Amino acid sequence: MPGSLLVAGTTSDAGKSVVTAGVCRLLSRRGVKVAPFKAQNMSNNSMVTAAGAEIGRAQWVQAVAAGAEPEPAMNPVLLKPSSDRRSHVVVMGEPAGRLEANEYAGGRAHLAEAAFAAYDDLRSRYDVVVCEGAGGIAEINLRAWDYVNLGLAQHDAIPTVVVADIDRGGVFAQLYGSLALLDRADQALVAGFVVNKFRGDVSLLAPGTTELERLTGRPVLGVLPWQHGLWLDSEDAVALDQRPLPRDAGDALRVAVLAFPRISNFTDVDALSLEPDVDVRFASRPEDVDAADLVVLPGTRSTLGDLAWARERGLDEAVRRVAASGRHVLGICGGCQMLGHHIADPAGVEGDPGSRADGLGLLDITTTFGADKALALVSDTWDGHPVGGYVIHHGRITTGPAAEPFLDGAATGGVRGTMWHGSLEHDAFRRAVLTDAARAAGRTTFVPDPTLTFAEARMRRLDLLADLVEEHIGGDRLVELIDGGAPSGLPFVPAGPR
Repeated sequence: MPGSLLVAGTTSDAGKSVVTAGVCRLLSRRGVKVAPFKAQNMSNNSMVTAAGAEIGRAQWVQAVAAGAEPEPAMNPVLLKPSSDRRSHVVVMGEPAGRLEANEYAGGRAHLAEAAFAAYDDLRSRYDVVVCEGAGGIAEINLRAWDYVNLGLAQHDAIPTVVVADIDRGGVFAQLYGSLALLDRADQALVAGFVVNKFRGDVSLLAPGTTELERLTGRPVLGVLPWQHGLWLDSEDAVALDQRPLPRDAGDALRVAVLAFPRISNFTDVDALSLEPDVDVRFASRPEDVDAADLVVLPGTRSTLGDLAWARERGLDEAVRRVAASGRHVLGICGGCQMLGHHIADPAGVEGDPGSRADGLGLLDITTTFGADKALALVSDTWDGHPVGGYVIHHGRITTGPAAEPFLDGAATGGVRGTMWHGSLEHDAFRRAVLTDAARAAGRTTFVPDPTLTFAEARMRRLDLLADLVEEHIGGDRLVELIDGGAPSGLPFVPAGPR
């Protein structure tokens, strides 16, 4: 069954990643050798493969769904924003310089070549390649240089489905307008639509879906229901929950995660969110940090910039207050570096050469950024518990005599910092960290779930995604589309008067 499918969207965060993961899981369960692919990902959530290459976290999870070994060809171009106008570029898993905002449109020909070569390589080795688009399919300002949406589809005549998030409102206008803005050749590859995150009685949509099909000549392939708690490793920080942290959470352990503007690898705290008696909130106010039993400083793609952001809001002093009270603080990668004495960037890896800032002074470490990037999978034990993770960083820390060792980082009492991402996915380690934090905060009745297994929870959600795709879109329908391509004779929908 040779073929490919492109899952595009009307907007960012429309559901492309989860639909792609669901299709990959569905095909894998049918015995198909399937691989995910995203030509270009713009995300600060990334993962390291077994071979030491960096790819987008979403593509790594999609590979897990597909039962395939994650590799850089599945995400050949990764852009990691460090500011509103600059991104660090990763090509085939390795650092490849920077891309400025004014270069984004016309300065990516070499990236397109790398992406198409990676796609062709996967097509030669897998039965099916399920491609995920980026942003909105009708970003006509970028179409001339596009290689991740319909530019990719044209490369191999890939049939395309367009996903829209009905929870945002205006779903029919999103789908019709996105199609109408495309030229004739691109419209010919758009084979159908998927409505995502619908709540309620699906029959209420029927007049709209029927009219959309009449106007466009394309089927609504399915309506995926809103599924509460459907967690999946994400690309974007657009939906981070910043509700106030409750001061009285009963027996729940209150965790505040600093919501850095350039937060990276915030999937580190997914395992905490899965714990039934842990209340995790992303915080940007000092009062939410003050209310926490455990404060997490996550990774960031702009350590110095986000440290300045935290200071502007008084979050640095709030973290110090938590530490002074004996409650626990955990810093991960960039968050670990912020807990030290100072951070120096002599080569301008993150910003201007020679940049320097004092840290919070809670750990006896210093950090210096260098041009070389550490990329590796790691493992060890802590307090008798097996633990592992992965490292992705330019900053090298130096520990002083007062630092206790902690996962390639440092600890001083209840303040701990690690350069490892992913450590909290290791169940025994996570339970030990939470138990320690609860005891220090006086939460004597808190007990972490002894049966929760993070890896199994992820697979249950991937299987649930596959079940939803099978039930509401139809596996046979997708196989037919992948095998046969976009139907011939699809009507052209003009953007002007009909």
